[in-house]
Amino acid sequence: MATEYGHGYGHRGGSQSDEAGAAGARHRLPAPLRAPFEARTWREFGYVLLGLPLGILMFTFAVTMVSLGAGLLITFLGVPVLAAALAGCRGLGSLERARARGLLGVEVAEPEPLRMKKHGAMAWMGAVLKSGTSWRHLLYAVVQFPWSVFSFVVAVNFWVYGWALLTYPLWFWVFPMYGGQDGLQLYGDSTHSIYLDNPFEITVTALVGALFTMATPWIVRALTTVDRVMVRGLLGPSRLATRVVELESDRGVVVDTAAADLRRIERDLHDGAQARLVALAMDLGLAKEKLTEDPEAAARMVDEAHGEVKTALQELRDLARGIHPAVLTDRGLDAALSAVASRCTVPVRVEVDLAARPAPAIEGIAYFTVSELLQNISKHARATRATVDVWRVENRLMIQVGDDGVGGADVAEGSGLAGLTERLDAVDGILVVDSPPAGPTRITAELPWRG
Repeated sequence: MATEYGHGYGHRGGSQSDEAGAAGARHRLPAPLRAPFEARTWREFGYVLLGLPLGILMFTFAVTMVSLGAGLLITFLGVPVLAAALAGCRGLGSLERARARGLLGVEVAEPEPLRMKKHGAMAWMGAVLKSGTSWRHLLYAVVQFPWSVFSFVVAVNFWVYGWALLTYPLWFWVFPMYGGQDGLQLYGDSTHSIYLDNPFEITVTALVGALFTMATPWIVRALTTVDRVMVRGLLGPSRLATRVVELESDRGVVVDTAAADLRRIERDLHDGAQARLVALAMDLGLAKEKLTEDPEAAARMVDEAHGEVKTALQELRDLARGIHPAVLTDRGLDAALSAVASRCTVPVRVEVDLAARPAPAIEGIAYFTVSELLQNISKHARATRATVDVWRVENRLMIQVGDDGVGGADVAEGSGLAGLTERLDAVDGILVVDSPPAGPTRITAELPWRG
Protein backbone atom coordinates (compact mmCIF):
# COMPACT_ATOMS: atom_id res chain seq x y z
CA MET A 1 0.00 0.00 0.00
CA ALA A 2 2.44 2.60 -1.17
CA THR A 3 2.10 5.88 -3.00
CA GLU A 4 4.39 7.23 -5.71
CA TYR A 5 5.02 10.74 -4.50
CA GLY A 6 6.75 12.19 -7.53
CA HIS A 7 5.23 10.49 -10.58
CA GLY A 8 3.86 12.79 -13.25
CA TYR A 9 3.32 15.87 -11.17
CA GLY A 10 5.31 18.32 -13.27
CA HIS A 11 3.01 17.84 -16.25
CA ARG A 12 -0.11 18.11 -14.14
CA GLY A 13 1.14 21.29 -12.50
CA GLY A 14 1.68 22.84 -15.92
CA SER A 15 -1.86 22.03 -17.02
CA GLN A 16 -3.21 23.59 -13.85
CA SER A 17 -1.35 26.82 -14.54
CA ASP A 18 -2.63 26.83 -18.11
CA GLU A 19 -6.20 26.39 -16.87
CA ALA A 20 -5.71 29.19 -14.36
CA GLY A 21 -4.41 31.47 -17.09
CA ALA A 22 -7.35 30.63 -19.33
CA ALA A 23 -9.76 31.28 -16.46
CA GLY A 24 -8.09 34.64 -15.82
CA ALA A 25 -8.46 35.55 -19.50
CA ARG A 26 -12.11 34.61 -19.45
CA HIS A 27 -12.83 36.58 -16.27
CA ARG A 28 -11.21 39.91 -16.97
CA LEU A 29 -14.55 41.67 -16.43
CA PRO A 30 -15.42 42.44 -12.80
CA ALA A 31 -17.95 40.10 -11.22
CA PRO A 32 -20.77 42.73 -11.01
CA LEU A 33 -20.50 43.40 -14.76
CA ARG A 34 -20.19 39.71 -15.60
CA ALA A 35 -22.98 38.38 -13.35
CA PRO A 36 -26.03 39.55 -15.39
CA PHE A 37 -24.83 37.57 -18.41
CA GLU A 38 -23.65 34.39 -16.69
CA ALA A 39 -25.51 31.13 -17.29
CA ARG A 40 -25.72 30.56 -13.54
CA THR A 41 -27.70 33.78 -13.09
CA TRP A 42 -30.21 32.84 -15.77
CA ARG A 43 -30.59 29.34 -14.35
CA GLU A 44 -31.29 30.74 -10.89
CA PHE A 45 -33.75 33.26 -12.32
CA GLY A 46 -35.48 30.43 -14.17
CA TYR A 47 -35.67 28.48 -10.92
CA VAL A 48 -37.42 31.42 -9.26
CA LEU A 49 -39.86 31.79 -12.17
CA LEU A 50 -40.77 28.09 -12.08
CA GLY A 51 -41.07 28.19 -8.31
CA LEU A 52 -44.36 30.12 -8.32
CA PRO A 53 -46.51 27.78 -10.48
CA LEU A 54 -45.01 24.71 -8.82
CA GLY A 55 -45.52 26.30 -5.40
CA ILE A 56 -49.19 26.90 -6.20
CA LEU A 57 -49.55 23.29 -7.35
CA MET A 58 -47.87 21.80 -4.27
CA PHE A 59 -49.64 24.09 -1.79
CA THR A 60 -53.05 23.45 -3.34
CA PHE A 61 -52.54 19.70 -3.42
CA ALA A 62 -51.15 19.50 0.12
CA VAL A 63 -53.73 21.73 1.80
CA THR A 64 -56.66 20.19 -0.07
CA MET A 65 -55.68 16.58 0.54
CA VAL A 66 -54.68 17.05 4.18
CA SER A 67 -57.84 19.02 4.93
CA LEU A 68 -59.94 16.33 3.26
CA GLY A 69 -58.14 13.56 5.09
CA ALA A 70 -58.38 15.31 8.46
CA GLY A 71 -62.09 15.88 7.91
CA LEU A 72 -62.63 12.21 7.09
CA LEU A 73 -60.69 10.89 10.07
CA ILE A 74 -63.97 10.27 11.86
CA THR A 75 -64.34 7.49 9.31
CA PHE A 76 -61.71 5.07 8.10
CA LEU A 77 -61.49 6.91 4.76
CA GLY A 78 -59.38 9.66 6.33
CA VAL A 79 -56.37 7.35 6.80
CA PRO A 80 -55.88 6.41 3.13
CA VAL A 81 -56.54 10.00 2.04
CA LEU A 82 -53.84 11.28 4.42
CA ALA A 83 -51.47 8.55 3.24
CA ALA A 84 -52.15 9.51 -0.38
CA ALA A 85 -51.52 13.17 0.47
CA LEU A 86 -48.13 12.35 2.03
CA ALA A 87 -47.21 10.02 -0.83
CA GLY A 88 -48.11 12.75 -3.33
CA CYS A 89 -45.93 15.22 -1.45
CA ARG A 90 -43.04 12.75 -1.64
CA GLY A 91 -43.53 12.53 -5.39
CA LEU A 92 -43.60 16.32 -5.73
CA GLY A 93 -40.46 16.40 -3.59
CA SER A 94 -38.70 14.22 -6.16
CA LEU A 95 -39.67 16.77 -8.81
CA GLU A 96 -38.28 19.59 -6.66
CA ARG A 97 -34.99 17.75 -6.10
CA ALA A 98 -34.64 17.28 -9.86
CA ARG A 99 -35.41 20.98 -10.44
CA ALA A 100 -32.86 22.05 -7.83
CA ARG A 101 -30.28 19.67 -9.30
CA GLY A 102 -30.76 20.92 -12.83
CA LEU A 103 -31.03 24.68 -12.20
CA LEU A 104 -29.19 25.25 -8.90
CA GLY A 105 -26.65 22.45 -9.02
CA VAL A 106 -27.81 21.18 -5.62
CA GLU A 107 -27.08 17.48 -5.22
CA VAL A 108 -29.53 16.12 -2.66
CA ALA A 109 -29.56 12.41 -1.95
CA GLU A 110 -32.80 10.49 -2.09
CA PRO A 111 -34.44 10.26 1.34
CA GLU A 112 -34.65 6.96 3.13
CA PRO A 113 -37.25 4.61 1.64
CA LEU A 114 -40.34 3.46 3.47
CA ARG A 115 -39.66 0.67 5.95
CA MET A 116 -42.48 -1.87 5.92
CA LYS A 117 -42.36 -4.94 8.14
CA LYS A 118 -45.22 -6.54 6.19
CA HIS A 119 -46.69 -6.33 2.71
CA GLY A 120 -50.06 -4.89 1.82
CA ALA A 121 -52.00 -1.64 1.70
CA MET A 122 -52.34 -1.31 5.47
CA ALA A 123 -48.60 -1.75 6.02
CA TRP A 124 -47.88 0.82 3.28
CA MET A 125 -50.26 3.40 4.79
CA GLY A 126 -48.77 2.88 8.23
CA ALA A 127 -45.23 3.29 6.89
CA VAL A 128 -46.14 6.50 5.03
CA LEU A 129 -47.86 8.03 8.05
CA LYS A 130 -45.03 7.10 10.45
CA SER A 131 -42.25 8.31 8.15
CA GLY A 132 -40.71 11.62 9.20
CA THR A 133 -39.61 12.12 5.61
CA SER A 134 -43.23 12.22 4.45
CA TRP A 135 -44.14 14.94 6.93
CA ARG A 136 -41.06 16.97 6.02
CA HIS A 137 -42.15 16.83 2.37
CA LEU A 138 -45.59 18.05 3.43
CA LEU A 139 -44.01 20.91 5.38
CA TYR A 140 -41.96 21.85 2.32
CA ALA A 141 -45.09 21.93 0.13
CA VAL A 142 -46.74 24.34 2.59
CA VAL A 143 -43.75 26.58 3.32
CA GLN A 144 -42.46 26.81 -0.23
CA PHE A 145 -45.58 28.53 -1.55
CA PRO A 146 -45.37 31.86 0.39
CA TRP A 147 -41.62 31.92 -0.15
CA SER A 148 -42.02 31.34 -3.90
CA VAL A 149 -44.50 34.24 -4.07
CA PHE A 150 -42.07 36.55 -2.29
CA SER A 151 -39.02 35.52 -4.30
CA PHE A 152 -40.97 35.69 -7.60
CA VAL A 153 -42.19 39.23 -6.92
CA VAL A 154 -38.78 40.50 -5.78
CA ALA A 155 -36.78 38.85 -8.58
CA VAL A 156 -39.16 39.79 -11.42
CA ASN A 157 -39.51 43.40 -10.28
CA PHE A 158 -35.78 43.93 -9.91
CA TRP A 159 -35.10 42.18 -13.21
CA VAL A 160 -37.76 44.00 -15.24
CA TYR A 161 -37.15 47.45 -13.77
CA GLY A 162 -33.39 47.07 -14.05
CA TRP A 163 -33.35 46.16 -17.72
CA ALA A 164 -36.15 48.63 -18.55
CA LEU A 165 -34.28 51.56 -16.99
CA LEU A 166 -30.96 50.44 -18.43
CA THR A 167 -32.37 50.40 -21.96
CA TYR A 168 -34.46 53.58 -21.47
CA PRO A 169 -32.29 55.58 -23.94
CA LEU A 170 -33.25 53.02 -26.63
CA TRP A 171 -37.03 53.27 -26.24
CA PHE A 172 -37.39 56.85 -24.92
CA TRP A 173 -38.60 58.02 -28.37
CA VAL A 174 -41.85 56.03 -27.93
CA PHE A 175 -43.31 58.61 -25.51
CA PRO A 176 -43.05 61.81 -27.60
CA MET A 177 -43.91 60.01 -30.83
CA TYR A 178 -46.82 57.82 -29.76
CA GLY A 179 -47.67 58.68 -26.15
CA GLY A 180 -48.19 62.40 -26.46
CA GLN A 181 -45.81 63.21 -23.59
CA ASP A 182 -42.20 64.20 -23.25
CA GLY A 183 -40.96 61.00 -21.66
CA LEU A 184 -41.40 58.60 -18.75
CA GLN A 185 -43.38 60.40 -16.03
CA LEU A 186 -41.53 60.37 -12.72
CA TYR A 187 -44.06 62.50 -10.81
CA GLY A 188 -47.29 64.31 -11.59
CA ASP A 189 -50.24 66.06 -9.93
CA SER A 190 -52.84 68.68 -10.89
CA THR A 191 -50.33 71.54 -11.08
CA HIS A 192 -47.10 70.16 -12.50
CA SER A 193 -45.39 66.99 -13.76
CA ILE A 194 -41.83 65.68 -13.98
CA TYR A 195 -40.74 63.76 -17.07
CA LEU A 196 -37.42 62.06 -17.77
CA ASP A 197 -36.84 63.76 -21.08
CA ASN A 198 -33.52 65.64 -21.21
CA PRO A 199 -30.15 63.97 -21.88
CA PHE A 200 -28.98 64.30 -18.26
CA GLU A 201 -32.12 62.64 -16.85
CA ILE A 202 -32.02 59.91 -19.48
CA THR A 203 -28.38 59.19 -18.61
CA VAL A 204 -29.11 59.07 -14.87
CA THR A 205 -32.04 56.74 -15.53
CA ALA A 206 -29.79 54.39 -17.49
CA LEU A 207 -27.18 54.47 -14.70
CA VAL A 208 -29.82 53.62 -12.10
CA GLY A 209 -30.98 50.81 -14.33
CA ALA A 210 -27.39 49.57 -14.59
CA LEU A 211 -27.16 49.48 -10.78
CA PHE A 212 -30.41 47.53 -10.57
CA THR A 213 -29.26 45.14 -13.30
CA MET A 214 -25.93 44.47 -11.61
CA ALA A 215 -27.56 44.01 -8.19
CA THR A 216 -30.32 41.69 -9.41
CA PRO A 217 -28.12 38.54 -9.87
CA TRP A 218 -26.89 38.81 -6.29
CA ILE A 219 -30.43 39.33 -5.00
CA VAL A 220 -31.61 36.29 -6.96
CA ARG A 221 -28.63 34.32 -5.63
CA ALA A 222 -29.57 35.26 -2.07
CA LEU A 223 -33.17 34.18 -2.70
CA THR A 224 -32.12 30.83 -4.15
CA THR A 225 -29.80 30.29 -1.20
CA VAL A 226 -32.91 30.00 0.96
CA ASP A 227 -34.31 27.51 -1.56
CA ARG A 228 -31.12 25.48 -1.34
CA VAL A 229 -31.42 25.34 2.44
CA MET A 230 -35.07 24.26 2.27
CA VAL A 231 -34.41 21.58 -0.34
CA ARG A 232 -31.48 20.12 1.58
CA GLY A 233 -33.16 20.36 4.96
CA LEU A 234 -36.67 19.18 4.09
CA LEU A 235 -36.37 17.04 0.96
CA GLY A 236 -33.12 15.20 1.66
CA PRO A 237 -32.42 12.33 4.04
CA SER A 238 -32.57 13.07 7.75
CA ARG A 239 -29.40 13.31 9.81
CA LEU A 240 -30.22 10.03 11.50
CA ALA A 241 -30.68 8.25 8.16
CA THR A 242 -27.46 9.78 6.83
CA ARG A 243 -25.63 8.64 9.93
CA VAL A 244 -27.03 5.12 9.58
CA VAL A 245 -25.83 4.97 5.96
CA GLU A 246 -22.39 6.17 7.02
CA LEU A 247 -22.20 3.57 9.77
CA GLU A 248 -23.30 0.82 7.39
CA SER A 249 -20.63 1.91 4.92
CA ASP A 250 -17.99 2.07 7.66
CA ARG A 251 -19.01 -1.38 8.88
CA GLY A 252 -18.54 -2.71 5.36
CA VAL A 253 -15.07 -1.14 5.20
CA VAL A 254 -14.14 -2.67 8.55
CA VAL A 255 -15.34 -6.11 7.47
CA ASP A 256 -13.49 -5.89 4.14
CA THR A 257 -10.31 -4.69 5.85
CA ALA A 258 -10.46 -7.47 8.43
CA ALA A 259 -11.03 -10.06 5.70
CA ALA A 260 -8.10 -8.68 3.69
CA ASP A 261 -5.87 -8.78 6.78
CA LEU A 262 -6.88 -12.38 7.49
CA ARG A 263 -6.11 -13.36 3.89
CA ARG A 264 -2.72 -11.64 4.11
CA ILE A 265 -1.86 -13.38 7.39
CA GLU A 266 -2.96 -16.73 5.98
CA ARG A 267 -0.89 -16.17 2.82
CA ASP A 268 2.18 -15.12 4.79
CA LEU A 269 1.90 -18.12 7.10
CA HIS A 270 1.33 -20.55 4.23
CA ASP A 271 4.07 -19.23 1.95
CA GLY A 272 6.58 -18.34 4.68
CA ALA A 273 6.75 -19.83 8.13
CA GLN A 274 4.57 -22.87 7.40
CA ALA A 275 6.64 -23.88 4.38
CA ARG A 276 9.86 -23.47 6.36
CA LEU A 277 8.50 -25.56 9.26
CA VAL A 278 7.44 -28.33 6.87
CA ALA A 279 10.92 -28.35 5.31
CA LEU A 280 12.42 -28.30 8.81
CA ALA A 281 10.41 -31.36 9.86
CA MET A 282 11.57 -33.24 6.76
CA ASP A 283 15.22 -32.28 7.36
CA LEU A 284 15.02 -33.38 10.99
CA GLY A 285 13.47 -36.69 9.89
CA LEU A 286 16.33 -37.30 7.46
CA ALA A 287 18.86 -36.31 10.12
CA LYS A 288 17.30 -38.82 12.54
CA GLU A 289 17.68 -41.60 9.97
CA LYS A 290 21.33 -40.70 9.29
CA LEU A 291 22.21 -40.29 12.96
CA THR A 292 23.54 -43.87 13.32
CA GLU A 293 24.86 -44.33 9.77
CA ASP A 294 26.55 -40.93 9.17
CA PRO A 295 26.76 -38.77 12.32
CA GLU A 296 28.67 -35.99 10.55
CA ALA A 297 26.00 -35.61 7.80
CA ALA A 298 23.31 -35.73 10.47
CA ALA A 299 25.08 -32.95 12.39
CA ARG A 300 25.24 -30.80 9.26
CA MET A 301 21.54 -31.35 8.62
CA VAL A 302 20.71 -30.43 12.23
CA ASP A 303 22.82 -27.27 11.88
CA GLU A 304 20.94 -26.31 8.70
CA ALA A 305 17.64 -27.01 10.47
CA HIS A 306 18.74 -24.71 13.27
CA GLY A 307 19.22 -21.91 10.75
CA GLU A 308 15.79 -22.59 9.28
CA VAL A 309 14.29 -22.36 12.77
CA LYS A 310 15.85 -18.92 13.27
CA THR A 311 14.54 -17.72 9.91
CA ALA A 312 11.05 -19.05 10.64
CA LEU A 313 11.04 -17.38 14.05
CA GLN A 314 12.07 -14.06 12.49
CA GLU A 315 9.26 -14.33 9.93
CA LEU A 316 6.77 -15.06 12.71
CA ARG A 317 8.03 -12.05 14.68
CA ASP A 318 7.63 -9.80 11.62
CA LEU A 319 4.14 -11.16 11.04
CA ALA A 320 3.15 -10.61 14.66
CA ARG A 321 4.61 -7.11 14.56
CA GLY A 322 2.46 -6.35 11.50
CA ILE A 323 -0.68 -7.51 13.32
CA HIS A 324 -0.13 -5.82 16.66
CA PRO A 325 3.41 -5.36 17.99
CA ALA A 326 4.11 -6.38 21.54
CA VAL A 327 5.90 -3.10 22.26
CA LEU A 328 2.68 -1.22 21.46
CA THR A 329 0.73 -3.28 23.99
CA ASP A 330 3.41 -3.09 26.66
CA ARG A 331 4.79 0.46 26.32
CA GLY A 332 2.36 2.46 24.18
CA LEU A 333 2.58 4.64 21.08
CA ASP A 334 5.78 6.48 21.97
CA ALA A 335 7.96 3.38 22.12
CA ALA A 336 6.14 1.62 19.25
CA LEU A 337 6.47 4.58 16.88
CA SER A 338 10.11 5.03 17.82
CA ALA A 339 10.69 1.40 16.84
CA VAL A 340 8.94 1.97 13.50
CA ALA A 341 10.95 5.15 12.90
CA SER A 342 14.22 3.32 13.51
CA ARG A 343 13.46 1.05 10.54
CA CYS A 344 12.83 4.00 8.18
CA THR A 345 15.49 4.72 5.56
CA VAL A 346 15.70 8.42 6.55
CA PRO A 347 16.20 10.01 9.98
CA VAL A 348 12.85 10.48 11.73
CA ARG A 349 12.12 12.74 14.70
CA VAL A 350 9.28 11.29 16.81
CA GLU A 351 7.44 13.40 19.37
CA VAL A 352 4.47 11.93 21.26
CA ASP A 353 2.71 14.26 23.69
CA LEU A 354 -0.01 12.20 25.36
CA ALA A 355 -0.88 12.30 29.03
CA ALA A 356 -2.78 9.01 28.78
CA ARG A 357 -3.12 6.12 26.36
CA PRO A 358 -6.07 5.89 23.96
CA ALA A 359 -8.20 2.80 23.55
CA PRO A 360 -6.32 -0.21 22.10
CA ALA A 361 -8.29 -0.08 18.82
CA ILE A 362 -7.48 3.62 18.27
CA GLU A 363 -3.88 3.02 19.34
CA GLY A 364 -3.56 0.21 16.81
CA ILE A 365 -4.98 2.31 13.96
CA ALA A 366 -2.64 5.19 14.87
CA TYR A 367 0.34 2.81 14.82
CA PHE A 368 -0.73 1.32 11.49
CA THR A 369 -1.22 4.79 9.97
CA VAL A 370 2.24 6.03 10.96
CA SER A 371 3.81 2.76 9.85
CA GLU A 372 2.24 3.02 6.39
CA LEU A 373 3.19 6.68 5.97
CA LEU A 374 6.81 6.05 7.00
CA GLN A 375 6.93 3.12 4.57
CA ASN A 376 5.78 5.48 1.80
CA ILE A 377 8.52 7.92 2.76
CA SER A 378 11.13 5.17 2.62
CA LYS A 379 10.04 3.96 -0.82
CA HIS A 380 8.91 7.02 -2.74
CA ALA A 381 9.53 10.38 -1.07
CA ARG A 382 13.29 10.72 -1.77
CA ALA A 383 13.49 12.71 1.47
CA THR A 384 16.43 13.46 3.75
CA ARG A 385 14.46 13.70 6.99
CA ALA A 386 10.98 13.12 8.36
CA THR A 387 8.95 13.98 11.45
CA VAL A 388 6.18 12.27 13.39
CA ASP A 389 4.09 14.27 15.88
CA VAL A 390 1.27 12.83 17.98
CA TRP A 391 -0.85 14.88 20.37
CA ARG A 392 -4.37 15.19 21.74
CA VAL A 393 -6.80 18.05 21.16
CA GLU A 394 -9.91 17.72 23.34
CA ASN A 395 -11.57 14.48 22.19
CA ARG A 396 -9.42 13.93 19.08
CA LEU A 397 -6.09 12.18 18.59
CA MET A 398 -3.94 14.11 16.11
CA ILE A 399 -1.13 12.56 14.04
CA GLN A 400 1.09 14.49 11.66
CA VAL A 401 3.79 12.93 9.49
CA GLY A 402 5.97 15.20 7.37
CA ASP A 403 8.99 14.92 5.10
CA ASP A 404 11.11 17.16 2.85
CA GLY A 405 10.81 14.93 -0.22
CA VAL A 406 9.54 15.53 -3.74
CA GLY A 407 5.86 15.72 -2.74
CA GLY A 408 2.95 15.14 -5.09
CA ALA A 409 1.03 12.65 -2.93
CA ASP A 410 -2.64 12.48 -3.87
CA VAL A 411 -5.45 10.51 -2.23
CA ALA A 412 -7.63 10.74 -5.35
CA GLU A 413 -5.35 8.51 -7.43
CA GLY A 414 -6.45 5.29 -5.73
CA SER A 415 -3.14 4.75 -3.94
CA GLY A 416 -2.29 3.47 -0.47
CA LEU A 417 -3.43 6.82 0.91
CA ALA A 418 -6.94 6.00 -0.29
CA GLY A 419 -6.82 2.78 1.73
CA LEU A 420 -5.67 4.71 4.79
CA THR A 421 -8.52 7.17 4.31
CA GLU A 422 -11.07 4.35 4.24
CA ARG A 423 -9.55 2.77 7.35
CA LEU A 424 -9.75 6.08 9.22
CA ASP A 425 -13.28 6.76 7.96
CA ALA A 426 -14.38 3.50 9.55
CA VAL A 427 -13.77 4.99 13.01
CA ASP A 428 -14.89 8.56 12.20
CA GLY A 429 -11.36 9.71 11.47
CA ILE A 430 -10.07 11.87 8.62
CA LEU A 431 -6.88 12.11 6.58
CA VAL A 432 -5.69 15.45 5.17
CA VAL A 433 -2.85 15.48 2.64
CA ASP A 434 -0.82 18.63 1.94
CA SER A 435 1.74 17.66 -0.68
CA PRO A 436 2.57 20.21 -3.39
CA PRO A 437 4.52 18.86 -6.37
CA ALA A 438 7.85 20.26 -5.18
CA GLY A 439 7.29 19.26 -1.56
CA PRO A 440 7.41 19.22 1.34
CA THR A 441 4.68 16.75 2.29
CA ARG A 442 2.59 17.04 5.44
CA ILE A 443 -0.09 14.41 6.14
CA THR A 444 -2.40 14.90 9.11
CA ALA A 445 -4.59 12.12 10.50
CA GLU A 446 -7.34 12.77 13.02
CA LEU A 447 -8.88 10.00 15.13
CA PRO A 448 -11.55 10.07 17.83
CA TRP A 449 -10.11 9.85 21.33
CA ARG A 450 -11.42 6.89 23.25
CA GLY A 451 -9.77 6.30 26.57
